[in-house]
Amino acid sequence: MNLALPALVPALPALGAAATLAAGKRAPGLARPLAIVPVAASAVLALVVAIQLGSGQALDAATRLTPTGGPDIALAIHLDGFSSLISVLVGLVATCVQVYSTAYLKDDPRYPSYAALVSLFTAAMFLVVYSGDLIVLLVGWEVMGICSYFLIGHHWETEDARSASLKAFLVTKLGDVPFLFGIFLLGADAGSFRIEDVLRAATEGRLGHPTLVALLLLAGVAGKSAQFPLHTWLPDAMAGPTPVSALIHAATMVAAGIYLVARLLPVFLLSGAALVVLAVMAAVTMIGSALCALAQDDLKRVLAYSTVGQLGYMAGALASGDRQASVFHLVSHGAFKALLFLAAGVVIHAAHTNSISAMSRIPGLRKRVPDAYWTMGIALVALVGLPPFAGFFSKEAVLTAAEHAANGEALTNGLGPASAVPQAAGWIVLISAGLTALLTAAYAARLFLVAFHSPAGAAAPAPTAAPVVAPAADRGTVVGDHEAGAPYSPELDEADPAVAEPPAMRWPLWVLAVPTMGFGITGLRSDWLPALLDGGSLRPSAVTAVIGTGLAVVGALLAYGAWRSATARVPGQAGAPAAEAAVADPGRALLGPLFGPARHGFGVDRLYSALFVRPVEAAARLVRFLDREVVETYVRGAGAGAGLLGRAVRLAQTGNAQTYLSALLAGVVLLAVLVAV
Repeated sequence: MNLALPALVPALPALGAAATLAAGKRAPGLARPLAIVPVAASAVLALVVAIQLGSGQALDAATRLTPTGGPDIALAIHLDGFSSLISVLVGLVATCVQVYSTAYLKDDPRYPSYAALVSLFTAAMFLVVYSGDLIVLLVGWEVMGICSYFLIGHHWETEDARSASLKAFLVTKLGDVPFLFGIFLLGADAGSFRIEDVLRAATEGRLGHPTLVALLLLAGVAGKSAQFPLHTWLPDAMAGPTPVSALIHAATMVAAGIYLVARLLPVFLLSGAALVVLAVMAAVTMIGSALCALAQDDLKRVLAYSTVGQLGYMAGALASGDRQASVFHLVSHGAFKALLFLAAGVVIHAAHTNSISAMSRIPGLRKRVPDAYWTMGIALVALVGLPPFAGFFSKEAVLTAAEHAANGEALTNGLGPASAVPQAAGWIVLISAGLTALLTAAYAARLFLVAFHSPAGAAAPAPTAAPVVAPAADRGTVVGDHEAGAPYSPELDEADPAVAEPPAMRWPLWVLAVPTMGFGITGLRSDWLPALLDGGSLRPSAVTAVIGTGLAVVGALLAYGAWRSATARVPGQAGAPAAEAAVADPGRALLGPLFGPARHGFGVDRLYSALFVRPVEAAARLVRFLDREVVETYVRGAGAGAGLLGRAVRLAQTGNAQTYLSALLAGVVLLAVLVAV
C-alpha cells in the first residue's frame, strides 16, 4: 500500500480547516465547499485504505521524530481492521455533519470558523485512529479537546454555552492529567511509546506497573468518553449546535477513549483489579445515565444521557475482555446516534424548542417533519436493540461477552488468557447491561410517544405550505412547558420555522439510516466483520438474545402503558396549561420518587460543586485577599518608606555652601571622637 493514502486521510481535513479559516471572511462563498470537499475526500480515502488493507491484515510504518534521552517519539502509522472500520465511520459521520451544517447554520456569521473547527476535529480523530505512537496519539487527543471547547461554546453570547464549554474543557483535562502520567509510565516500562512495542512488552510480561498504568489511563478515558465519575460535562455540552453534538457523540471525541482501551487491551488484561474497576465504572454509568434519560424533558439531553449509557456498554465489553464486541457496538452506535442527533436538529428546527413536552403540544409535528419522524423511529429501534437493526446485534455481542466472562470463559480472542478476566467483572456487566436494556427501551419509547404521538399533536392535520405554529402568546407557554428549574440547553434559533427543511438537512438522515438498519446483518451474514477484527464470533447467543430482547420489549411496553395511563388522566390536553401537560409524562410514573433526583443527574453536579468548586473558589478568594491586603501592603510599604526617606534627604538639600561645610566638619569631628574613644 502506498503510505501517502493513509497519510492524506488526516491531512486533508486539517488543510481544509486552514483554508476555510483563511478564506472565510474574504470569500464567504468558498467556505462551504472548503468545509465539505476535504472531509468527503478523506472519507473516500479511508474507505479505499480499508479495502486495500483487507481482512486480518495489519500495516506498521514509522519514522523517528526526535530523540528524547529515553523512549523516542516516532511519527508512526498503525493500520488494522479496527482502525479501518472506525476511520470509515468517522469519515461518513463527519461528511454528513458538514453537509447538514451548511443548512442548519446557513445564516450564522461565524460559520467559517465553525466549519474549520469541525474539519480540524475530524483530522484529530483520524490522527488518533491511525497513530501508532502514544505521544502522537496524545496530540490528536488534545486537539479534539480544544476543538470541543470552541465548538460547544460556538454561541458564546449565551451563558449556557460559555459555561458548558468551560466545564467540558476542565472536566476532560482533569482526566487528561493522570492519563498523561499513565502514558509516560507505560513508555518507561516498555522502553518505547510505539503501540506495537508496548503490546509486545505486555505480552512478554515486561511491564512493571500494569495496574497503576491501567488505572491512570482509565482516568483519561473516563473524562474523554464521559464515564462516571467524569461524565457530567456531556449533558451540558448540548448548549452547542446540534450537528456538533452529532459529531462529538457519534464518531469522534467520546469514541476516542473506548478505542484507546481497545487498542491497549492486552495491557489491561494484565490487571484484574483494573478490569473490575472498569466494570464497576461501566455499570454505574449505564444504569445512572439510563435513569437520568428517562427523566429529561430536553430532547438533546435525553440523547446525551443515552450516549453516556451506550459508552458504558462499550466499556463493559472491554471489562469482559472482548474488544470486538466493544468496537462493533461503537460503530453501530456511531451510525444510529449521529442519525438521532441530526433528526433531533430537524425536529428542533421545526418546533423551535428542545422540550419534548412542548413538542407534544405543537399540532401536526410528525407530519411537518416526516423524514425526521421515520428516521428517528428507525434509530430509536436500533438504540433499543430490536432485530434486525444494527443495535440489536452489537448490544447482544456485548451481553454475550459478559455472559462468557461471568462463566470464566472470557472471549479474549488470543489477546490473553480467559482467566485474566475476573468473573466478578462479567457478572457486574451482565446484570447492569440487562437492566440498562430495559431502561433504554423505556426512555426511547417515552421520547417517541411524548414528542410525536400526544393526543394534541396526533389529532392535528398536516400543514400544507407553512407549518402550523401556535400564536406567539401561546408559544411562550409551550416553550416553558418543561418543569421550572429542570436542566435545559436551548440553542439560538438558526432557521425560520416557516421554511421547510432543505435537502441538505434531510438526505444525511437517510444516508445514516442505511448502516443503522443493515450494518449488523451485513457484517455477520458472511462473517466479514469478525474477520476484519480479531476473528472471534460476534453472533449472539440464544440465551442472551432472548433475555436482552425480552427486557427491551418489557421496557417499551411499560413506557407505553405509563404513557396511556398518563394521557388518560389529562383530558382536553390541547387547551391545557403547561402544568397539566407535564403530568402526562410517563417518566414520572415509571420513576416515582426517583424522578426529581434523576432529572437533576442525582445531584452529582451539586456534590462536585460542594466538594471541589466551592473550596477552590474559597481558596482563590483567600489568595486574592492575601495578595491584595498582605503582599501588596508590604510592597506599598516599601515604596512609601523609600519615598519618605527621599523627602527627608531632600530637606537637607538647601543649596547653602556654609550649611554643607558645617555638616562636613561636624561629621569629621564625630568620626574623630568615635575613633579616639
